[in-house]
Amino acid sequence: MKHKKNMNVAVAWSGGKDSCLACYKAIKEGYTVKSLLIMMADDTISNFHLISSDLLDAQSDAIGIPIIKKVTSPDMYEKNFRKALLDFKKKGVEGLVTGDVFDIALHEEGWLDRICHEVGLTPVRPLWHLDTKQILTEFIDEGFKAIIVRVKNEVLGLEWLGREINQTFFKDLLNIETIDPCGEHGEFHSFVTDGP
Repeated sequence: MKHKKNMNVAVAWSGGKDSCLACYKAIKEGYTVKSLLIMMADDTISNFHLISSDLLDAQSDAIGIPIIKKVTSPDMYEKNFRKALLDFKKKGVEGLVTGDVFDIALHEEGWLDRICHEVGLTPVRPLWHLDTKQILTEFIDEGFKAIIVRVKNEVLGLEWLGREINQTFFKDLLNIETIDPCGEHGEFHSFVTDGP
């Protein structure tokens, strides 16, 4: 990350390991995290990870960073995401931290860069193009705790649900050659329960 230090940022939050580690790394690099942003399927559950609103509030309280939840539908996602970023910009936020490792499969290549450019925010990507084994190792070694909350059943199977992300999980995952260690192809999603 080669942006000015002490930049006010928001974090694109999912409740999972990648957004959490990206937030943590951004803080360690000197960024000032003003808020978490999560897009919700409705008032009760998040998009993609399907995390309960109450659990997201508990995460926000535990880390001491306010969370903004924006309800959206798939066809309105980009419009509502852009509006949320514009609202942050009006409040002095200069950048958006994401846990993206690669371009998101759900959007065209460069989607986030385009949106950030259009609203005048700097994309901050602490995990961008890092080796996913390195990312998962760092997550575990830093003392974070997370559980698996969603899986692609045809890839991992339901027996992986509820497993804690730890060294045993990592070792078991590495035995499956077709799985990205961070689940970057949607193989699994996580929810962070504790951290340093």
